Amino acid sequence: MTARSRFIAAAFDHGQIPTIACFNSATADLGVDFDRLVAALQTFVDDHFVPVWGTPAKLAKATTFRKGAWALAFLDDADVANALGYHDLTPDGLPLSKVFVKSTLAAGQKVSVTACHELAEMLVDPAINLAATGPGNVFYAYETADAVEEIEFPVGGIAMSDFVYPAWFEGFRKPGSAQFDHEKKVTRPFQILSGGYMSVFKDGSWTQIFGSPAKARRFAREDRRGHRSTYRGKTGRMRASRRKTGGRL
Repeated sequence: MTARSRFIAAAFDHGQIPTIACFNSATADLGVDFDRLVAALQTFVDDHFVPVWGTPAKLAKATTFRKGAWALAFLDDADVANALGYHDLTPDGLPLSKVFVKSTLAAGQKVSVTACHELAEMLVDPAINLAATGPGNVFYAYETADAVEEIEFPVGGIAMSDFVYPAWFEGFRKPGSAQFDHEKKVTRPFQILSGGYMSVFKDGSWTQIFGSPAKARRFAREDRRGHRSTYRGKTGRMRASRRKTGGRL
C-alpha cells in the first residue's frame, strides 16, 4: 500500500471506482495528441486529485460510449452533440462530461485544461447536486475548478486545470490557515480568482458570480450550452444519450 492510498484528505464515493470512457468525436484539432492527453489526465487523477479528494477513476480510451462506464466526450460544439444524440447522460444513465473543442478554442482556451476541468468536477459531484453554504447563507455549487479556472499547471508537458481543495468550501477556515487550491493562488474560503466564477443559489434560483468584471464579459461571450453547470437544479430532466448503432460498448 502506497503512502498516497493510506492518506486521503477528503473522500467521496468510496464504494466505487468508475471507468470513464474517453473518446474523441471532434473534427477540430485538439492541439495535443489524444493518447498523451488521456495519459496525462490519468496522471492528474492519480497523483494530484485523488490524494486531495479521494475520487479515483480509471480512464480508458474508447471510440464511443462503453456499457457501464461514465464518459468524457470530445465534440466540436453543442450543435454537433445534439445532432449526434449526445444528451445529458450516457446511454446507461451514467455521468457524462462533454468537451466542446471548437467552442473551447474560439474562447482562447486549451482543450487539455477544459478536459481536466470537466473531469475534476464530474469526479467530485457526478450527480450535479452538491452545494455548500457560503457567505451570506448563499449556496455555492460543489464545483472544484470554476473558481480557479484560468490557472493551469503542467502534467507530462500538458496543461491541466487548477482545482480547489475541500477547505475552499469550509467557511470556518481562517485566511492563510490551509491550502485552498492546488496552485496555492487562493488564500481564503470561497475566494474566486479574477479569472474564475461560481454557480450560486440565491433568491430562489441558480446564477453566477464572477471574480472580475472582465471575467463576466468573457463568460457572456462563451457558448455554455451542454456544459455540466447548466444542468444544476435541472437534473430531474436530464436525458440519456442515444447508443451509437454498431458502436463499441
